[in-house]
This record gives sequence, C-alpha cells and structure tokens, in this order.
Amino acid sequence: MSRVAKKPIALPKGVECTVANGAITVKGPKGTLKLPHLDGVDVGVKGSEVQFTSTDTSTTKMAGTARALIANMVKGVSEGYQRKLELVGVGYRAALQGKDLNLSLGFSHPVVFKAPEGITITVPTQTEILIAGADKQRVGEVAAKIRAFRPPEPYKGKGVRYSGEKITLKEAKKA
Repeated sequence: MSRVAKKPIALPKGVECTVANGAITVKGPKGTLKLPHLDGVDVGVKGSEVQFTSTDTSTTKMAGTARALIANMVKGVSEGYQRKLELVGVGYRAALQGKDLNLSLGFSHPVVFKAPEGITITVPTQTEILIAGADKQRVGEVAAKIRAFRPPEPYKGKGVRYSGEKITLKEAKKA
C-alpha cells in the first residue's frame, strides 16, 4: 500500500463522512461533496477517522489517490478553497451583476461569466476577483476558465493572472 494511504484522515468537528451506495459522502458546514467509489480501495470510517486499504495488490496506488481526494473534500467542507485573480492592463476591470461576473478585457464587447452552482465570486476591487467554494477542483477550473478569456501576454504582461503568478517577459524587438 502507498505511504500516503497509510495515514488516516482526521475528521474535524462538524464534518461527517459516510460510505454507502457505492459513493463516499462528506458533509460539513460549507456543503456536501460526493465521490464515486474507487475500484480496489476500501474506505472505512472509525470514530472521527477515515482509513483506507487496498483490496488487491495490483491497484495499491489508487488507495493514495482516494485518500488525497477525500482529504481535499474534508478540507473543502470545513474550511473551503479560494483562488484570487488579478487583472493587469489599462482599462481592464471586473464587476458583479447579480451572480454574473462582467469583465472588461480590452475586447469590443464585455465578457459575461456565469458562476456555476457551489461557487461564489466576489470582486473586492475592480482589478481583483476572488473565487471561493468547497470543491477544490471546481474552484481551480472556474479560475482557469476566467483566466483563459485573456491570459497574460509575454511582452507587457497584460491580462488575467493568478495572484502571485510570475510572468516572464520577453524582450522587445531591437532596431
């Protein structure tokens, strides 16, 4: 069995994990997340711990994957995940219209992004976007979709970037 899977997951207060009907459900204050049962992995809940064992020796690596996925689910329903995006460029700004994100990114038209269910988008300033939710994968996916509207370009660095992302700028042409 993998080293990762040997470590049990401690469930914080207010979080419960159930294994039934071929799915693992984690419930907490921030929501409920479900994961379909993974082949070759037995998931057991003992007290306030979730433990993993692999059923056959050929799929031992799936036990580690299952542990990582469920650990992310537990953290998500207890604390939640968030990604911060920054808009860099003259005239680039973001605004909320109800639940929709309205982006001005230098195109001839505004870009309107509808927030999927389970994701909350906030705009602290005109050049910052905060994406939060319980599902780690969904938060990252939404952040990547918004960034894809105008990825940072390599000459001036203008575009939508993750907070703290370093853009390697290219040198301009020389005459």
